[in-house]
Amino acid sequence: MPRTLPDAPLRPATLLVRGGQNRSSFDEMSEALHLTSGFMYETAQQAEDTFLGNITHYQYSRFGNPTIEALQNKLAALEGAEACRATASGMAAVHAAMLSHLKAGDRVVASRALFGSCHWIVSTLLPRYGIETVFVDGTDLDQWRDAFRKPCAMVLLETPSNPMLELVDLPAVAEMAHAAGAIVVVDNVFATPLLQKPLTMGADVVVYSATKHFDGQGRVLGGAVLGTKKWVDEVLTPFIRNTGPSISPFNAWVVLKGLETLHLRIPAMCASAAKLADFLATRPEVSRTLYPFLDSHPQQALAKKQMSAGGTLVTFDVAGGKEAAFRVLDALKLIDISNNLGDARSMVTHPATTTHMKVGAEERARLGINDGTVRFSVGLEDVQDLVDDLTQALDGLRTKAAGGGKTGEVPRAASPAR
Repeated sequence: MPRTLPDAPLRPATLLVRGGQNRSSFDEMSEALHLTSGFMYETAQQAEDTFLGNITHYQYSRFGNPTIEALQNKLAALEGAEACRATASGMAAVHAAMLSHLKAGDRVVASRALFGSCHWIVSTLLPRYGIETVFVDGTDLDQWRDAFRKPCAMVLLETPSNPMLELVDLPAVAEMAHAAGAIVVVDNVFATPLLQKPLTMGADVVVYSATKHFDGQGRVLGGAVLGTKKWVDEVLTPFIRNTGPSISPFNAWVVLKGLETLHLRIPAMCASAAKLADFLATRPEVSRTLYPFLDSHPQQALAKKQMSAGGTLVTFDVAGGKEAAFRVLDALKLIDISNNLGDARSMVTHPATTTHMKVGAEERARLGINDGTVRFSVGLEDVQDLVDDLTQALDGLRTKAAGGGKTGEVPRAASPAR
């Protein structure tokens, strides 16, 4: 028989390896991969009782699956949440968290600094269903205060934000939101549950793209929504069961395997990101470097209050705009161009032409995203190799400025991912 875990609270590293166990009768060491769409019943009466809710029995993998349940239990234990539901992607998690709770006539207040697809849901999709939406500068408590002068059903925010790494004062916003009747939904993907615990600071719901740090190796899509058992069972679960944004058992199993090393990967990536932020801040070709724990970050004090480390992403502006930024990205030999993040491999993207292209130039300007902005997701390579790669790419700009032509450009193999 499987051993019972200790009653004493377990630390994150142990939970990531041992938490959420859901062994079958074969007592396997690694979580079993239950690749099945449906489940059998011994009798017709058992099937009826299952659908009536009189007994607990797996019905259909869109409703529940042992592998998916193991992932949900592990994430809930790690987050300190009462319940979790896994979804097919991070955006499925955001969409399900919002649409399961909202109805026509409701009002949503959101931080303006959102990932492009999240911004589209708030700005474009919700108004189609008669839901009023208001954007605020997430760093400005006065704007939050003004927005909450009228009743509100939900708040959506990212902290740190994608890609400009802005912070929102979670306890202050949560207190105001609750007074206005809202639940607070926090996209915590940049911080992960290892660096920040939104539920301890007043948030009601936390959403993740498991595609990012949880998998950590760029293999599968996945998402997660976490909150109280009552809200998850009564509000979220019926929506997921009946609309179908379910994660596949295989993807859930891959994410489970990725989580076992999260506590090793995140600290290493954060340490490298901090060093790279320091390096980029010294380069004359870089006009601005953003990293939450960097001394020059305008919200460093808040970042250190809410987070245990600065995170795995650095954002910087290449002086010279889009042309110069593209030259730097194209000259990189080690660091890949990709719009993913949280991977073991370092990667960069140009938000104005990728992740935030469709929010429009005016909105990008409000967010502080300019044509030279680059988002850098720091991986697990040796940090000196990353410094060396950035150095030769940035040096190429000075070579061109001195009349040396395009020596900074390096041919790259074509890749459909780019």
